[in-house]
Amino acid sequence: MEDNAVILDYLPLGYVKEDMSTFKRKPIAQAIGTENFTLLELTPKDNVDIEIHENVYIGAGKRDKINRVKGKLDFENLTATSRVELDHVIEEIILAHEDKFVEFFNESESLNTRLHKLELLPGIGKKHMWGILEARKEKPFESFEDINKRVPLLSDPVNILVKKVRQELDTTKEKRGKNKYRVFTHVPRSRNNRHRRRGNYQRNRRD
Repeated sequence: MEDNAVILDYLPLGYVKEDMSTFKRKPIAQAIGTENFTLLELTPKDNVDIEIHENVYIGAGKRDKINRVKGKLDFENLTATSRVELDHVIEEIILAHEDKFVEFFNESESLNTRLHKLELLPGIGKKHMWGILEARKEKPFESFEDINKRVPLLSDPVNILVKKVRQELDTTKEKRGKNKYRVFTHVPRSRNNRHRRRGNYQRNRRD
């Protein structure tokens, strides 16, 4: 469940479908939740201005700009603009919730005898993992900057987290090995229940 989301793309004239006239199209927004990185399709209220990267409230109670949460959105149905903005918005969310993600580096444990949760992050091998574990034994990490200073091998923890979240969201690629484990997102819906919008959508904006 998400209470807030960040706008990835806003289409004031809705999706362009071959079998739908301009008159029938409804405004639509594609967004990502700030708690579990859930990809969402939103219906804005009438006569509101919505900007890409804007944080909107979508929880229970009164909403300023969003009329309805239409449902979850599959990665393959993101518009071209949403895909371009995705990494930037994920980074914004991570930085806005720094304490939560620094805690991940402080609290992560082994999944089994052969694999540690830290190793699920892209580019993290045994050497990086032991560096993190040794550093946090001295005292818990306090910030991303603190991680950078105390674990020289880990040059950009934020970028590593961004890559992991996008990797989990990308349902177009088969997940194998370490990639099959989810850390920050929920398991996507069954493919049989997904909305099918591939190949016939284009972006349509007011100039």
